[in-house]
Amino acid sequence: MGLPRGYTDALDRAGAIGALLPPTDLAPNGSEARDVLAPFAGLLLTGGPDIDPKYYDQPAHPSVYGIDDTSDRFELALIDVALARDLPVLAICRGHQVLNVALGGTLHQHITDQPGLLLHGDPASAPDGGVDHDVSIEDGTKLATALGTTRCCVRSHHHQAIDELAPKAIPTAWTDDGVLEGFELGEGWIVSVQWHPEATAGEDPVQQRLFDAFVRAC
Repeated sequence: MGLPRGYTDALDRAGAIGALLPPTDLAPNGSEARDVLAPFAGLLLTGGPDIDPKYYDQPAHPSVYGIDDTSDRFELALIDVALARDLPVLAICRGHQVLNVALGGTLHQHITDQPGLLLHGDPASAPDGGVDHDVSIEDGTKLATALGTTRCCVRSHHHQAIDELAPKAIPTAWTDDGVLEGFELGEGWIVSVQWHPEATAGEDPVQQRLFDAFVRAC
C-alpha cells in the first residue's frame, strides 16, 4: 500500500510525525479501532477510490470504482473513535466524502460531464492529473482561519461530490459552479475539503497553512 508523498511532506513541514495505517478488519464493537488510534493526536483522511454507496443506501453508479470494503469499514470505524475522543480531523477528497457519509450525508456518485459544472477532474481517466480552480470560503470558519483567506486556487481530482450534507456539518467552501468543496463541525477541529491541498502545499503557502493548522490543533 502506498500514499503520495504530498501528504507526509506537508505534515513534515508542519512539524508533525505522520504514520500510515494500512486498512485492516476491525472488531465491530470499536475496541480495536480505539487501540489503533490510541497513540495518535489526530486523524488525516486522505484521497483514494470511491466509498461503497451501500453506506449511504444507494445502488452503485456504473462509474464507481476501486471499492474496498475493508478500507471503508476501517476508515468509518476510525472516524467514530476520533469524534468520540475529540481528536482533530483533517479530511481530504475521498476522506471528505467518507466523513460526510459517516456523519449521515450522501454523495453525488458522478458529477463529471454534468451540464453547468466546471471540470473537477476524473480519476478514472487522468489518474496522475488534476485541475486547478478557485474556491470561495465562508469568512469566520475554521477553514478560512486556517487558510488565511476567503478565496484561493486549489487542485481538484474527483468525480464525486457531496449531495446531502450531513446534519451536523457546516458548509464552508464552494466552487463558482456551486459544488460544495468544504465543511466542518461546530465542535472541536474537524475540517474537511474536497480538493487536494497536499498537491500544491509545497509551492503554495495558503494550502500548507491547512496542514499547519491541523498540526497545531493536534
